[in-house]
Amino acid sequence: MAPHPPSADHPLLDVLTARGARADRLRHVRTFPARAAVHADWPSWADPRLVAGYRALGVERPWTHQVTTADAAWRGEHVALASSTGSGKSLAFWLPALTAVRADRTAAQDAQGRIESTVRRGTVLYLSPTKALAADQLTALDRLLDAAGTRDVRATTCDGDTPTDERRWVQDHADVVLTNPDFLHFALLPGHRRWSRLLRGLRYVVVDEGHAYRGVFGAHVALVLRRLTRLAEHYGATAPTFVVASATTAEPAVSVARLLGTGRDDVTEVTTDGSPAGRRTIALWQPPEVTGPAFERSAGRATGGDRADDPWLLPDPLDPVANESDAVLTTEGAAEHPRRSATAEVADLLADLAAHGARTLAFTRSRRGAESVAQQVRDHLRPISTELAGRVAAYRGGYLPEERRELEQAIRTGELLGLATTNALELGVDISGLDAVLMAGWPGTRMSLWQQAGRAGRAGADGLVAFVAREDPLDTYLVTHPEAVFDAPLEATVFDPGNPYVLAPQLCAAAQEVSLRAEDLARFGEPDRVRAVLDVLVARGLLRRRPSGWYWTHAQPAAGMADLRGSGGRPVRVVEGATGRLLGTVDAASADGQVHDGAVYVHQGVTYVVDHLDLTDHVALVVRRDVDHATWSRDVMEISLEEPGDPDHPAPEGSRPAQRREWGPVTWGLGPVEVTSQVVSFQRRRVPDMQVLDTEALDLPSRTLGTVAVWWSVPDHVLRAAGVDADATPGALHAAEHAAIGLLPLLATCDRWDLGGVSTAQHPDTGEATVFVYDAYPGGAGFAERGYELGERWLRATRDAVAACPCATGCPSCVQSPKCGNDNSPLDKAAAVRVLEALLRHAPDAESSDSSLSAAPSLSETSTSVAEA
Repeated sequence: MAPHPPSADHPLLDVLTARGARADRLRHVRTFPARAAVHADWPSWADPRLVAGYRALGVERPWTHQVTTADAAWRGEHVALASSTGSGKSLAFWLPALTAVRADRTAAQDAQGRIESTVRRGTVLYLSPTKALAADQLTALDRLLDAAGTRDVRATTCDGDTPTDERRWVQDHADVVLTNPDFLHFALLPGHRRWSRLLRGLRYVVVDEGHAYRGVFGAHVALVLRRLTRLAEHYGATAPTFVVASATTAEPAVSVARLLGTGRDDVTEVTTDGSPAGRRTIALWQPPEVTGPAFERSAGRATGGDRADDPWLLPDPLDPVANESDAVLTTEGAAEHPRRSATAEVADLLADLAAHGARTLAFTRSRRGAESVAQQVRDHLRPISTELAGRVAAYRGGYLPEERRELEQAIRTGELLGLATTNALELGVDISGLDAVLMAGWPGTRMSLWQQAGRAGRAGADGLVAFVAREDPLDTYLVTHPEAVFDAPLEATVFDPGNPYVLAPQLCAAAQEVSLRAEDLARFGEPDRVRAVLDVLVARGLLRRRPSGWYWTHAQPAAGMADLRGSGGRPVRVVEGATGRLLGTVDAASADGQVHDGAVYVHQGVTYVVDHLDLTDHVALVVRRDVDHATWSRDVMEISLEEPGDPDHPAPEGSRPAQRREWGPVTWGLGPVEVTSQVVSFQRRRVPDMQVLDTEALDLPSRTLGTVAVWWSVPDHVLRAAGVDADATPGALHAAEHAAIGLLPLLATCDRWDLGGVSTAQHPDTGEATVFVYDAYPGGAGFAERGYELGERWLRATRDAVAACPCATGCPSCVQSPKCGNDNSPLDKAAAVRVLEALLRHAPDAESSDSSLSAAPSLSETSTSVAEA
């Protein structure tokens, strides 16, 4: 697709294109018109003091979606509210919740002294995925209560950082408790007797940022909420009303029903957004090529000039520091990167926007990326103005709460002009009135795209958004297929509460709280599947079966069995051996590959070498050492299909049976698998050219992951007909596997790092050449299932992305992967395209689709093995 000509619609586009010097990087521009506000009257049941408080804060009349949500919640209906960023979702849930609390308090006061009085003070529980969002909500809530003069409502946050004496006050007195699912799971529910007052009076449960509850985290939270409802009913409360607020998403009522364990008809869906929105211009941006004879160094951002005298010239795109990127390794060294990195490109754009006084957020994919962008921008601006350089900062997880609050306030007031951030600011922290948003790489889903884009032009003002593509198959595909960004519907939130690896620890936790009865089983899923998991737990001695139900009889807390956020278990602490200083932590799943003996560990730019990894105590001892190399581990991997009754690889009890379908001679499958991996060696590679210095063997245990995979198997005659002989088959399958993993996030709410893959020229369980793509979480997360459901669309997009890449033999934009455990070898790009085309010829609707395989896909909805670990 040819670059889209610059549009004069938004004045900041001229800043992005550097007055035409960067116009060739602008691939597409689309402008979305402004939306007028639609107001409604305040509900008649609303507490007059609260209404007066909102009016004092400038809300003379609410928007229609706020009133529709509040009315439904007041009637006791569960509500799924899905509306845009900055649409005032908090009013929609606080108005009925606080009105109910104040009404109960008034009724209790009126009944005081009456012997027959049984009035209970209502309580409200607010849940958000992060502590920062809960703190932000409390600040806004206090502002409302102050404006309303209703300080009789006691609201506070409570989480794992809350001191014991403050926690006791919350248990005894708070009307509104703002917390997170982790605290609910690990503290409140196991200690429910101390929280009986809150549970007995529970009227409303608010689940904010509902779209964040996906994958394994979403499955765990769904079961935690069912435990919450069960305990509230145990203490005599009527079932609380849930209000789930989320970004605009597909089928919000279906997702909320799955989250709560109710039917779709039990959830009221509110998706018509009555809030105003300014005009929003979105640009798709592709960094320039930096290699090859066609590349010419830019003489300047406008019409030339001397680099020494003009600090606004583009940094040298051949400078490896300016073009830092995730290392993609090959057997020869570092892969050639045909384009400048998104991180360096976004740093340039943010510097220009800041210099023009535009308040801008730059979203990056990692904490390191946020720090890198902020530092590069400050370096760009310092020769112009040290004061201007000081108005750019980074924002990420790991900062102290007070540091985050200061940064949030500074960008709100305009004290800061540029903030490079992780997706920590994608959630509902109130940052509004910004001029522009930059995205260094695809944010993962269209939901996240619109959530981040919503930060630009909030409060009815015009905004500019630029999505800057990384060297990644998905990013490359999207900037060249704008219809996949703008015209495809939003994704559905994917999670599976029936995952036996999630269900088992949650059932143990529920049994410890209050013994499980037969009538409880339907609350946690299909009763037969739940009973099958309980039978396994009893057989393993985790639960005890009695005629009255299932009991937890162990001294240790059952909540500790559940890994709520799928981090893989207890993290490994990285400790400096000489001083005992804790430098950081590495999640358990990554420790073998990142902090093995001899690994180089970098902390805030300082290098250390791991002296010893103690897997028993979960500690990696490191020594400070300056080195000229980095380390990369190598692992071996096997994957086996799990079948019921198989003595070697039995399917887990309660898991869904494998599914299969045929595309003529091609077989698709979806089902439980066992992935066995072991880190066997590591390489020392010289920095920055990544040349191999030496290889050292490691003696580490193998790791087993039971999960769910989607796979396709291709018989030899199909491969040969496609011109792929036996020698080319491993490289063709490996390249297709990498590209397919990179493109699956187009269709599922996941990232390529949530997935793994294995390809083999002949798999023992299928007897044919097979490519597996699996969820990198115990029991699966629903991503592979999405690939199975949308297989034809998935492979068509994969084929197009690889075929359209201009490289000759493969690059990070198509078939090379930064997470490949085999140094991206073997890879055969051309043979991968032929294999994918052969598969698509056998797709069920191949005859009715466009006869040209090179046509753009319709995205009207959204025994040598090699592995991507």
